Amino acid sequence: MSPHALPISDEVFQVGGYGFTDPSDAAVYLVAVGGHAALVDSGCGRATDLLLANVEAAGISAGAIEWLLLTHCHYDHAGGAAALRDRLHCPVAAHVFDAPYIESGDDEVTAASWYNAGMTPCTVDRTLSNDREVIDLAGRPVEAIAIPGHSPGSVAYVFCSGGQKILFGQDVHGPLHPCLLSNREDYLSSLQRLLDLEADILCEGHYGIYEGKDAVARYIRRFMGTAREAK
Repeated sequence: MSPHALPISDEVFQVGGYGFTDPSDAAVYLVAVGGHAALVDSGCGRATDLLLANVEAAGISAGAIEWLLLTHCHYDHAGGAAALRDRLHCPVAAHVFDAPYIESGDDEVTAASWYNAGMTPCTVDRTLSNDREVIDLAGRPVEAIAIPGHSPGSVAYVFCSGGQKILFGQDVHGPLHPCLLSNREDYLSSLQRLLDLEADILCEGHYGIYEGKDAVARYIRRFMGTAREAK
């Protein structure tokens, strides 16, 4: 597979996920501000070299990555975190409720066992504990918003670029499962929180990129309905 990146805005690119890196990877997004950058999620870690080559294909030096922002602890999103932290010396951010499973390499709650794999333990350098927190990227805010439900410490990130509000809401679709410590009521509340953001672009973890406020809202409402019907 040749290195490549998908531009979403002048400052945001998809660099990982199905068709970009390993088929088991959830989407990985790159946020770049001048000579400074952050990755949203890491993939499972089976294609780290290709992931970094895709960053370079976006015109960004891998050495410019200053943050690894994890949306939650699951293997397809966070399994490659330790390798990226070791290679890039970048701090890792994750919610305090998911951090223990990342740091211990828990194979059950991270769903690594679903992939017949093991979760490599990774230090979390910044534990997010508030409903909303701001991470500074070259003077630009990346807002972390707690959206528990799919996992206890799921987080969405919001970055404004080119006059558009870009939402990294990786697993809007769920699923909910006891092994993942999912909570349906929290999930429904979190979907409403995402809807209230009125994002212009949604960068999802498995089902693509949705552009336009109406398209983003329709996608989120779809899973609100599914979750209510499953009660």
